[in-house]
Amino acid sequence: MTKHVFLAIMKPPPNNTPIIGTWRNEYLHAYIDGAGLANEPKALLFQTYSRATGQLTGNPLPQANAYAMIQRGAKAAGVTTRVGDHIFRATGVTAYLKNGGTLEKAAQMANHASTRATRLYDRRAEEVTLDEVERILV
Repeated sequence: MTKHVFLAIMKPPPNNTPIIGTWRNEYLHAYIDGAGLANEPKALLFQTYSRATGQLTGNPLPQANAYAMIQRGAKAAGVTTRVGDHIFRATGVTAYLKNGGTLEKAAQMANHASTRATRLYDRRAEEVTLDEVERILV
């Protein structure tokens, strides 16, 4: 099977070798197989689809449509705030750093020229721990 590579959270680095986690790779290949793209290595991953035929058209999915899909998924999951594509990047960077990754490597994976931009996606300081909650005395 031809390998397709997709990275939802991080942009491909300059050498164009994307990094993808194992579980994302499994989901991705399930999508590729289900969409019938396994034998079409040059096919677009995210395409429009024809309601008349029920088939992918080969045309790129417009950004607005992808954004609407993300909004519908977030709403179905009970998320009440607006969700954009940067939340995925922030989640990836934060998870990587929480699991012991370095800011320098996170910047490299995110294709940032410096760690300054990567720090904007680090959400570790926004978490409230149980210890913090237990400081509340009533």
